[in-house]
Amino acid sequence: MRSARHGPGRGGRRRTAAAVLALGLLAGCQATQPSGTASTAGGVAQAGTSTAAADSADTGSGGGPGVVLPPTSGTFDYQLGGAYDVDGLDVVARDATESPAPGAYSICYVNGFQTQPGDTAQWRSEREDLLLHDASGELVVDPDWPDELVLDPSTQAQRDGILAVLGPVIAGCAQDGFQAVEIDNLDTWTRFTDAETGLVDEDGALALARAYVEVAHEHGLAIGQKNAAELAGAGRDLGFDFAVTEECAVYDECGVYTAAYGEHVLQIEYDDALPVPFDEVCALPDRAPLTILRDRMLQPADAGGHREQCP
Repeated sequence: MRSARHGPGRGGRRRTAAAVLALGLLAGCQATQPSGTASTAGGVAQAGTSTAAADSADTGSGGGPGVVLPPTSGTFDYQLGGAYDVDGLDVVARDATESPAPGAYSICYVNGFQTQPGDTAQWRSEREDLLLHDASGELVVDPDWPDELVLDPSTQAQRDGILAVLGPVIAGCAQDGFQAVEIDNLDTWTRFTDAETGLVDEDGALALARAYVEVAHEHGLAIGQKNAAELAGAGRDLGFDFAVTEECAVYDECGVYTAAYGEHVLQIEYDDALPVPFDEVCALPDRAPLTILRDRMLQPADAGGHREQCP
């Protein structure tokens, strides 16, 4: 269900894990969490949000002062395959290597439990100790994404090391004007459950998720759970403010997200997988208020021709 987390052509701006990996080396077992005030980040968030977004934004997330939830009305786009401009967007998700969309509530994508393709080599060479190994000592690769290695959050020292690398990436999202962050691969521990092929510790993974929530809120960012319907209730308890779901209509699990997060769910469906026409998805009683249809690789080319939104 993590079908199109990101597309080709990823950049290498200062917020990538590769750019801050040196901080992890210096920090050792101590997490680097740059200081910042929620009120300052929150001010940036509100100033950068369109009128429609500001009118429908909800500040009652429980994330603290300055944390603003995504709007539940307006127009939405999911641009992980590359940023592009569309007039009148109210909510836009982009990769952490991109800039936020002017005038829209902008969500910053961060892969919190696996390496990104452009950063994998540096993780291997400089922080292999933070990567998951199988029973034979080999690094564990995600078979669905063979250019991504799995992080190992099993101990406090491991989690501190991971946060030393990715904490500044999250902080950078706030500094650049994003209002929220979505953390991908929360469900990694459900897919690597055998010590022979690689075992992700469930308690460690959930503790790392809670740490991401704390870092995001510290910097005035709302934080979204990405996929993992089976963890929706647990994710809400961990402090996630909203959810981003891919293909919940295909897997008949949209209601699980809305039960946990109410209207604060952003739904993406892909045009090559729907078993029914998109207008039938839009008619589902449990679909998210902001539901869009995109091409699977989320390509920016001819943007106006491959994005459709439920009315």
